[in-house]
Amino acid sequence: MQNLKFLKEITDAAGIPGFEREVHAVLTQYLDGVAEVERDNLGSLIFKKVGQPDGPKIMLPGHMDEIGFMVNLVTAEGYLRFIPLGGWWDQVLLGQKVKIRSKKGWSTGIIGSKPPHILKAEDRSKVVKKDSMFIDIGARDKEHVEEELGIRPGAPIFPVSEFEVLADERMLLAKAWDDRAGCAAFAQTLRNLVDIDHPNIVYGVGTVQEEVGLRGAQTSGQHIQPDVCIALDVGIAGDMPGVTAEESPLKMGDGPVMYLADRSVIAHQGLRELVIETASKNSIPLQFATLLGGGTDAGAVHLVGAGVPSLTLGVPVRYVHSHHGIMHLDDYEYLVKLLTAVVQRLDWDAVKELHN
Repeated sequence: MQNLKFLKEITDAAGIPGFEREVHAVLTQYLDGVAEVERDNLGSLIFKKVGQPDGPKIMLPGHMDEIGFMVNLVTAEGYLRFIPLGGWWDQVLLGQKVKIRSKKGWSTGIIGSKPPHILKAEDRSKVVKKDSMFIDIGARDKEHVEEELGIRPGAPIFPVSEFEVLADERMLLAKAWDDRAGCAAFAQTLRNLVDIDHPNIVYGVGTVQEEVGLRGAQTSGQHIQPDVCIALDVGIAGDMPGVTAEESPLKMGDGPVMYLADRSVIAHQGLRELVIETASKNSIPLQFATLLGGGTDAGAVHLVGAGVPSLTLGVPVRYVHSHHGIMHLDDYEYLVKLLTAVVQRLDWDAVKELHN
């Protein structure tokens, strides 16, 4: 399937905060001939698809960056100490594979720590903290790392996990669904609009550095000055052992999710109702959640200028912020269908009603 090929390419691409260029290439190729493309000074990619030239500006941001790491020290023995770029849970790190990029190429490493076999009994049950971990690339010493491999402090470190189709062929395993699912959704929506009249100008935006502070959404939002924003991200799937509906009501395969509120934004009331009505008219299932422990690109964009009616849509994903996540293809396809339908409704009359 064409969808699976694109989803594999965009999730396999390496792209952590400040180092998103592989994702740039995938999106630019996929949207070649579909939309005009430019970038802001921070590196966010802005794809402009004109329907009605004097219509309202609709911004669909999805962040290109995944969580990763950066080298902050090379030890005398040739091990790498690192800092996180984005929110990592210590328990998901040990034993995981990473790749480090330098001007001389790529090096593979494993995240390690002191082995449990030699720990004191009282320490074996404790969670190992990031600041005691290191990355082993099989180097001889510091000179080997820095001079021959070209790895120095500041080098980016990328998680490694390849795209796979699981036992249920609609269930997809990959890294970086957060937020390559959102990037793929705006890109496919723009392609859907090629043969459809839409009364506006649509901006699909691959933002940078979301995981470290919604930075690309702020700069690209200021550049575009949109009239409406629908940010695209992921939800925390709760259909797994030990998770209650109160903790997370989202289920895989039950449709896309609308965030009613998160730490950075409260969904705009009028836009929320328009999206719910559109989903109902098009027989698209829709789930709802809050995420007071995190934020999305809508948090930056809704504060642009005099304010932008904004909310966040996404897909439920299991194991967010780890090397491996699982997404249901039905949820993704429903999200694209919903975005395509909502965009067609956002003419000046609808937007002015939102602003009022």
